[in-house]
Amino acid sequence: MLKQITFFLFCITICNLVKGQPFNKNDYNKDNNSLLWEISGKDIKQPSYLFGTFHLMCKEDIHFSENLLKALKYSSSLYLEIDLDDPTNTFNAFKYMYMKDGITLRKLFDSTQYKKIQKFFSDSLHMTMSMVEKMKPAFSSSLVYPFMMTCKTTDGIEMELIKKSKQLQKESYGFETVEFQSSIFDNIPYNEQATALYNMIDSIDAYKTNFIKMLSLYKSQRLDEIEKSFNDEPGFEEQKDVLLTNRNKNWVSQLKNILPQSTIFIAVGAGHLAGEIGLIQLLKNEGYTLKPVYNK
Repeated sequence: MLKQITFFLFCITICNLVKGQPFNKNDYNKDNNSLLWEISGKDIKQPSYLFGTFHLMCKEDIHFSENLLKALKYSSSLYLEIDLDDPTNTFNAFKYMYMKDGITLRKLFDSTQYKKIQKFFSDSLHMTMSMVEKMKPAFSSSLVYPFMMTCKTTDGIEMELIKKSKQLQKESYGFETVEFQSSIFDNIPYNEQATALYNMIDSIDAYKTNFIKMLSLYKSQRLDEIEKSFNDEPGFEEQKDVLLTNRNKNWVSQLKNILPQSTIFIAVGAGHLAGEIGLIQLLKNEGYTLKPVYNK
């Protein structure tokens, strides 16, 4: 009889873990200052979770809250912007990172600008221009960000989430392919990307200060201020549809098919969450209920 009771209690625990909800009313934020959101309602049988990431951080700054880990354990799979666990994506990234039609950085800058770019890559990043000469300037800009960091060891939150997911034996998927993400930077004129790269290097101290500010806002989880910070980025407004709006709408279109079928953990850049065209509002517009989960 004791064994039967024990087995019965065990079954109740497991069923609650698998079929129930991992959070109670005390786990939800009183305001919207959270990077972790629960998605429920409409045609969803069990809640899924939306989390805003920061693509590059000091490794020692990456910490996951108890509630975040609980949501990840509860979910059946992990969805990222692209599936970083797929080795073919890494291979294809090299294939799509170069400019088309024989355009090079030397053709996009005058001689003075080019020399300044060359000196920065050589002195600060210890890279020769031959390594970035044909690369899309937006990708070259991404190489500058580690230089702005205050630590030697950097990592991405997405990679840490993948490690946790593997430990939990969960599959990871992507909303986009590397080919698609790379094509975004074929739709933004190369000369505009080159101007942004030059401005970053020419005003590196100001960009570093702004980057640290954005990182601080991310850690504070103040979504409204994160959105404002993105909107204040030079040139962002002109490229907002390509970089944010169209992609968010495409992801929501995919999620409308995925959410009724599976409990998932979604992890995308925090800039995609807030605002009228952010994922939170777009999902609400589709009839879903989103609640901020305490994430300290």
